Amino acid sequence: MLWTALVLGFLGSFHCIGMCGPIALAVGGNKGQTFLWNKIIYNLGRSLTYAFLGLIIGSLGFSLSLAGVQQGISITMGVLVVLLSVSYKKADRFLTIPALSGVVTWVKSHLARNLKSGSKLAFFATGIVNGLLPCGMVYMALVVAMGMQSPLLGATYMFFFGIGTIPMLLGLMVSGSLLPAIRRQQVQKAIPYLGILIGVLMVFRGLGLGIPGFSPELATFDYGTQQVEITMCH
Repeated sequence: MLWTALVLGFLGSFHCIGMCGPIALAVGGNKGQTFLWNKIIYNLGRSLTYAFLGLIIGSLGFSLSLAGVQQGISITMGVLVVLLSVSYKKADRFLTIPALSGVVTWVKSHLARNLKSGSKLAFFATGIVNGLLPCGMVYMALVVAMGMQSPLLGATYMFFFGIGTIPMLLGLMVSGSLLPAIRRQQVQKAIPYLGILIGVLMVFRGLGLGIPGFSPELATFDYGTQQVEITMCH
């Protein structure tokens, strides 16, 4: 499933560029090698924030799996990914919720403060704070990360998602111009298809049909009075 994080991140960057694009363009620095490294540092900071969020959500998925609902989590998250994939743009409307509006305001104030500093640490901190901005594509990736049912895999999935967004945003930061809206929309048309594919994979994974590499068997082990189902590796 980890390969899907890179593809989801790359395709998602064409959607997220509307929000992150102006911030990425504002990340300055001197021309030359330092100029490029500042932008790489910014993007790594953003990816680390995604990884931290994946660690948290993956821990939640792991806790639920210990309750013996591993199959239910994978199937439910798969269905949710399918639903989000066809309405990821609408998910951005959560930005208008008062609670999230406050978060966005706080994030943007810290971004402005960091950008004024101009140091490498400031660019790294800008990326970290930028990763907290609510985004429909991030929501979708977090749902998949929860379905991984592991803190480590959840963090890894979200880090790969962040890495997947870097090529597009880095190209934007170096070129200094946004892609035409029509081009971005053409690429975004592939997002629902990828989301549906990921959701279907998660559903079949949860069904445990005994198909190696696609729907592996689930074995149940007793830990005291609690039963835990784990995915068999083939």
